Amino acid sequence: MSDVSDLGEWEFVGRRGTDPVRLVPSEVIAATPATRALAERSGEELRFDFLDDRAVLRMLRLRHQDEVAMFNAGLKIGAPLAIVGFGAAVYWGGVAQYWESGTARVVYAAVAAAAVLMLLAVYVRTAVAHWGDPARQNLRARARSYRELAHLARREGVDVPAHYPHYGPYPFAARFHPEADEAETSEREELS
Repeated sequence: MSDVSDLGEWEFVGRRGTDPVRLVPSEVIAATPATRALAERSGEELRFDFLDDRAVLRMLRLRHQDEVAMFNAGLKIGAPLAIVGFGAAVYWGGVAQYWESGTARVVYAAVAAAAVLMLLAVYVRTAVAHWGDPARQNLRARARSYRELAHLARREGVDVPAHYPHYGPYPFAARFHPEADEAETSEREELS
């Protein structure tokens, strides 16, 4: 569900394929002094207003579109890579290794290796393009910071749903690049 028109006014999709989640208002998240201070400090570091509900909602919707785009790109390249690699290995194990001609085995191994390496190179290039884009990394850095803010609010006793906002911790590819432009997508466009 990456189409924003299916969502309610204050809803976003927390993870690919899950039900919509209602945004917890900023006055609820920043109800304690510690969470308000973290929101302000993170906002200065990441050039983002974590106390602006509309900006947070837009960021979370874009983050979902980013996750969907990464999954789709990985599936489009990863599935053929797995199928070709598995097929080449099975064919080698069942047929090619028993060929009498050593030259035929070498040619098969070279062609199979070239096909797998070509698909692997396209997969790596696609992954680097998605993970390495500075605008997307800024989006992920802000989403990670918002997640930390929501978890701190819950630890401080604020009524925030478990696992809100339902994204992972982003252990990598979430560095903030102050020189990068904002993501040039609207809420209705998918990141590609």
